[in-house]
Amino acid sequence: MTPKNWLISAILVLLCGGILVLFTDVETSLARWLNCGPFAPQSERQTDICR
Repeated sequence: MTPKNWLISAILVLLCGGILVLFTDVETSLARWLNCGPFAPQSERQTDICR
């Protein structure tokens, strides 16, 4: 592979990794909001995870 191909491959790997991290953070926040948010039962909101 030429140096240009290595550079393009590295950029694509970093871009895909960044997208995975972003979606993982969004998914975690959404799950916490659903489990501990305004529609969650009071007993669930008082757990250690939600504090």
